[in-house]
Amino acid sequence: MHRYRTHTCGELRRGDVGAPARLSGWVHRKRDHGNLLFVDLRDHYGLTQCVVEASEPAFAAMDALRSETVVTLTGTVVARSAETVNKDLATGEVEVRVAAVAVLSEAAPLPFPVAVDADYPEDMRLRYRFLDLRREALHRNIVLRSNVIASIRRRMVAAGFMEFQTPILTASSPEGARDFLVPARLHPGKFYALPQAPQQFKQLLMASGFDRYFQIAPCFRDEDARADRAPGEFYQLDVEMSFVEQDDVFAAIEPVIHGTFTEFTDWPVTPPPFPRIPYAESMLKYGSDKPDLRIPFVISDVSEAFAGSNFKIFARAVAEGAVVRAIPAPGAADRPRSFFDKMNEWARGEGAPGLGYVVFGADGAKGPIANNLDKDRLAAIQAASGCKAGDAVFFACDKPAKAARLAGLARTRVADELGLREAKAFRFCWVVDYPMFEYDEDAKAIGFSHNPFSMPQGGLDALSTKDPLDVLAHQYDIVCNGVELASGAIRNHQPATMVKAFEIAGYTAEDVERRFGALYRAFQYGAPPHGGLAPGIDRIVMFLADQANLREVIAFPMNQQAQDLLMGAPAEVTEKQLRELHIRLAPPPRPAG
Repeated sequence: MHRYRTHTCGELRRGDVGAPARLSGWVHRKRDHGNLLFVDLRDHYGLTQCVVEASEPAFAAMDALRSETVVTLTGTVVARSAETVNKDLATGEVEVRVAAVAVLSEAAPLPFPVAVDADYPEDMRLRYRFLDLRREALHRNIVLRSNVIASIRRRMVAAGFMEFQTPILTASSPEGARDFLVPARLHPGKFYALPQAPQQFKQLLMASGFDRYFQIAPCFRDEDARADRAPGEFYQLDVEMSFVEQDDVFAAIEPVIHGTFTEFTDWPVTPPPFPRIPYAESMLKYGSDKPDLRIPFVISDVSEAFAGSNFKIFARAVAEGAVVRAIPAPGAADRPRSFFDKMNEWARGEGAPGLGYVVFGADGAKGPIANNLDKDRLAAIQAASGCKAGDAVFFACDKPAKAARLAGLARTRVADELGLREAKAFRFCWVVDYPMFEYDEDAKAIGFSHNPFSMPQGGLDALSTKDPLDVLAHQYDIVCNGVELASGAIRNHQPATMVKAFEIAGYTAEDVERRFGALYRAFQYGAPPHGGLAPGIDRIVMFLADQANLREVIAFPMNQQAQDLLMGAPAEVTEKQLRELHIRLAPPPRPAG
């Protein structure tokens, strides 16, 4: 008999009755029924009930066991009586009659119980993550993560992609977030950077003659934590393809995303081809470039209906360049006044003056705004918003960007208040035709709006002849349920076009050669048209595990302050280590008082 186990704790079935068995695992629960002592033994594979009678030699040893102690139990498999069968347990028709107990590792008193999936303070869970990972829900999430990554790998290889690894120690690059810097001991005063993404390396692979690349890539960004973004590091499915246009990238990645989601959930999933929504349309209809298609209504522009109207507040704003966005509230006409007041209070909490509204009752339009609009204007609003009798409509009036933001938030708020958001479904789309550049009001300068390595639509000619803010890019995002799942682009592979794009964003040709020298040199020697994208692995698993927080699908995450409470990082280092790196610390001054 094997020293530790003949079976796992999830393996025994009725067909094993009468056979000897040896199981090893953790003491999950212990129940004393007087003359019978039950221990639920747990390992990675499952749970088996073990039992010993008070008169048997193993009773004392079993009775002394503390929760989470690691033991080996040896005995015989017996059938449970019909009334004690546990149908919720794979091993629930049998139990092990214990003859011998061997303690492999005794557990100290626990900071929190493992046998229940109750909520505990997150800092405690992260400090004792090895205990937290033993709990069923979190353990299941991490297993799901492994299976999802394995599935993605299989699908990518089957589609003709090859997996390559790119460097972790590299040069600093302006990817949109802060770099993590690593001092170079052999080169005093110089630093490596951890890659924010393998962007340049995957493009260099295409310039090197490889055709289809992928990697489950670690990425490092020194940015603040959010529920859907981990601080420090995250993983993405990094993809690049040669001799492709946008449609080719979509056709390659949609089966991978759709197949992975349908493999691990029974929720409805948008079938390929995913809807494609131009950025400008998305900002109008959804108030966001991350549209949630589970909400069954869209925003519309009704500025014309208010231009020159008797509703002077909106009329004056429209004359001064504002827009009016209409947010339908299907079926809300019979809601009490408090519903509309609550929406107004919410809007004020978002920094807006409020939300105007019109109620389309069975006997006509009602409300302060309706009283100041003629029938033709009300009919135009009703037609544009798709409202019918029994519906209401809210209005966001402001400059286009602010109106879009408020309307997008209001759309989500209205859907949730009225219970209209589709539940338990994954609704995908592509957002396409992003602006190449945007104007930074703070810096008073034009910068890249998305990925600086993207190919502008129209190429060098568009960059040379158009207003930069009118130039669109071959850039695209996959959005799922209102969350960006992947960002990508067809790349700018032409040196002259690359230099011109960066020149518009404030970089000189010398800056391009200095900061992106490898990519720039590679493009001088013949590079194929290429493009790709990078879906977030952590977000995919978060969706499939039906979790609201990324830390629930990462084995060893940092907390929201970018601290690893388990390992004690970040931590101070010794003076010797600092001297070897030629670094002298200059702590920030303490605040006065």
